[in-house]
Amino acid sequence: MADEPDWDEIFSSQPQNDRPAPTSGRDDGAPLRRSTHQEAPALSRREQREREREREHRDEPVVVPPSDGGGRRGRGRPEREPRPHRSKKGPIILAAVLVVVLAGGTAGVAAAWGQVQPLIAKFTGDDEPADYAGSGNGTAVDFAIVSGQVGSDIAQNLADAGVTQSYEAAYSILLSDPTMTFQPGTYTLQQQMSAQSALDALQDSANRITNKVVIPEGTVAADVYELLASATSIPVADVQAAAADYTSFGLPAEATSLEGWLFPATYELDPGKSAHDYLQDMVTTMTQHLQTAGAQPADYQKTIVFASLIQKEAGLADDYPKVARVFQNRLDQGMLLQSDATVAYGTGNTHRVTTTDEERGDANNAYNTYVHEGLPVGPISNPGDLALNAALHPADGAWLYFVTVNLDTGETAFSTTFAEHEAAVKQWQAWMRDHPEYQ
Repeated sequence: MADEPDWDEIFSSQPQNDRPAPTSGRDDGAPLRRSTHQEAPALSRREQREREREREHRDEPVVVPPSDGGGRRGRGRPEREPRPHRSKKGPIILAAVLVVVLAGGTAGVAAAWGQVQPLIAKFTGDDEPADYAGSGNGTAVDFAIVSGQVGSDIAQNLADAGVTQSYEAAYSILLSDPTMTFQPGTYTLQQQMSAQSALDALQDSANRITNKVVIPEGTVAADVYELLASATSIPVADVQAAAADYTSFGLPAEATSLEGWLFPATYELDPGKSAHDYLQDMVTTMTQHLQTAGAQPADYQKTIVFASLIQKEAGLADDYPKVARVFQNRLDQGMLLQSDATVAYGTGNTHRVTTTDEERGDANNAYNTYVHEGLPVGPISNPGDLALNAALHPADGAWLYFVTVNLDTGETAFSTTFAEHEAAVKQWQAWMRDHPEYQ
């Protein structure tokens, strides 16, 4: 969400202070996107995978290809002590992998690192990634796998849920066994499991929960339908048909679908319920949480649209109200929001937030906030409490920009002027130069 430098600037061994920062082509401010954008090829490797994934049948197992994309943007990876001796092949392989990353062009720094780091470690002999020992600490975790997710998604979500200690621990195992598959559904795991034990548990049908369904925060409606179908054995076509009758759920008049109204939570399953009943439960729960957050009924739809954007763009919990303030300030000043997450949603690529120059310039995309003023025309995800509260209670501040400056901690710099934002971008560049293990 920022006008960030290109990869040549990041990985240069020389300071780049004398180079002009990229601009948005607008006098009223730069794009807010977090990820690095360059002119992209017609179809990147990651986009090819995403398109292939969209064509998969919901009942097909999740196959873990050895070339999955990386973790979520802005997510840091644990810093590791360098080994005193490296394989002579290391620099050659590192250079080759970086060429692949640079050729992709559209992926964020964290995503690119998530893809190449396990490969680099595998070939250069780096230390093993941070990993827990044993099969958990006894604290149960309900873990959901959505149809269409790939190995990198599962590895990242395991780390985010506190099941594994790091993304790399699980992803390196998946790379070594590309035939490993997973069935969509909700599984009972534990906190602080070793990566191997967690992956083994996900392949054991005995750990699959049959009496509840878990909807993670930020899940889009299409994935909610598949999760519900998988958990209940109701055909996904029946769930989609029930959802298509969105006017029967008591939504505001301005709502045009159930997107945004399916509150992310754990729901108990009842064999006697229909698809409409389950979806109604989610809508009713969202209404209850809107009320608790202090939203007025007349503002429910607007609040959900705003919260769905915050849900996709914010990283650390403390940053949700600040991200909300950035967007609110831009709205108040008549600036374009310039959110890649909205653009990607409008293209149908709901599993990514990076975009190409062509996509950002497409005025036919009603969700394109680089072209169309104000909030997007509808929600782009199903937000949780953090995002709802941030939408209703933004932090105090005059910020207009934000950029993540430390990938280890997720620290994000919020700026009020473009000059300050440029300085923050240089801070990120310096951090990258000081952490060669991310290169």
